[in-house]
Amino acid sequence: MSDGLTLDDLSVALRALRLLATDFGHLSAPAVRVTTIWPDRLELDFHDDLAGFEAWREALGIAPDAVTHGTQSGGRTRVLRTVAEYAGAKLELVGYGHIPDPVLTGAAA
Repeated sequence: MSDGLTLDDLSVALRALRLLATDFGHLSAPAVRVTTIWPDRLELDFHDDLAGFEAWREALGIAPDAVTHGTQSGGRTRVLRTVAEYAGAKLELVGYGHIPDPVLTGAAA
């Protein structure tokens, strides 16, 4: 099934990705998502790499208070998310990190 878009229709997101690779190639590699659903959006996901998320956030000059915090998977996964404009694209950074099980103190072994 085709929605009528061409690869040219993704050029804004792909251009932003190319510029990010040129300017920030030394940073942690994210999972990258470009989709015809949101052709002007570029998503960079950092799985089990909240430090990578933070390095990218800082390098892009995104303020810490622009980051939303949440959990998923029944509270076992921390999720950080922020959105910014970059090279005409809507850039979404998402970081996922494991939340350790709470330590049970005073419990019998």
